[in-house]
Amino acid sequence: MTERVREILSWYGSDNPGTLTNLSRLLNHGRLGGTGKVVILPVDQGFEHGPARSFAPNPPAYDPRYHFELAIEAGCNGYAAPLGFLEAGAREFAGRIPLILKLSNKDLLNDEKDPDQAVTGSVQDALRLGCVAVGYTIYPGSAHRLEMYGRVRALAEEARRRGLAVVVWSYPRGSGLSKEGETAIDVTGYAAHIAAQLGAHVIKVKLPTAHVEQEAARKVYQKEKVAIDSLADRVRHVTQCAFAGRRIVIFSGGPAEAEENLLNEVRAIRDGGGFGSIIGRNSFQRKKADALRLLGQVISLYSGEAR
Repeated sequence: MTERVREILSWYGSDNPGTLTNLSRLLNHGRLGGTGKVVILPVDQGFEHGPARSFAPNPPAYDPRYHFELAIEAGCNGYAAPLGFLEAGAREFAGRIPLILKLSNKDLLNDEKDPDQAVTGSVQDALRLGCVAVGYTIYPGSAHRLEMYGRVRALAEEARRRGLAVVVWSYPRGSGLSKEGETAIDVTGYAAHIAAQLGAHVIKVKLPTAHVEQEAARKVYQKEKVAIDSLADRVRHVTQCAFAGRRIVIFSGGPAEAEENLLNEVRAIRDGGGFGSIIGRNSFQRKKADALRLLGQVISLYSGEAR
């Protein structure tokens, strides 16, 4: 085990050996193993956005096994998906990639101003499938946020008791926020902090903009001269909000976009001290050869092999 991984594990002093072992499996796997950086392939978009919107740009991706293969061949640290996708390939690919079971999901069949998530998997499912961690999405800003906080705390308690790590997707949205506010720097930092307080080992947030949503926060940012001008500055601040960087914060890749834009975002995450990326649509919506090349570039940026 590298000194960097040993240092990261030391931040989770209340956890049992089983949880720390599973967290170390995630940190030590793939091309970035041992560096403290992570690149994870998440494929919950079929449930969250619909199958055609997610997979029609690259039809082989309708097959759950495709994503296991992509994560393995790219050298990712792990693969995260809902219950059905993991069940469809967990036996065939057993032991070849650390798995994260997404325990919650929602659909887009109704236009909801205040979204919520349904529990769609269990800790027992994660153990049965050989997962290293479970994941859950919360929506700070939604009218249902307090119920979500309670559910994720209870699930996190069970997961930790059973030796699994916990990943929280913390995505601000709902009637309490403007559209611009969903990725505002103050709101994103707050979302990361909430996830850390709920017991997350790994926190997934979107890349923040320089917009400040809350007036009370704006006054503090101005008075204390918090640096938020560049994307790297904002990544640094969000990571600081997660217990001064003592929690693993990774950033979403978002909708498919131009390759160079994505790579510039990865450079900013790296330069701002972020722990890595969780890249779904930007990888599996490309043809496999293109996806492998892109993920290879992302990993090289995090490893220091490329600038």
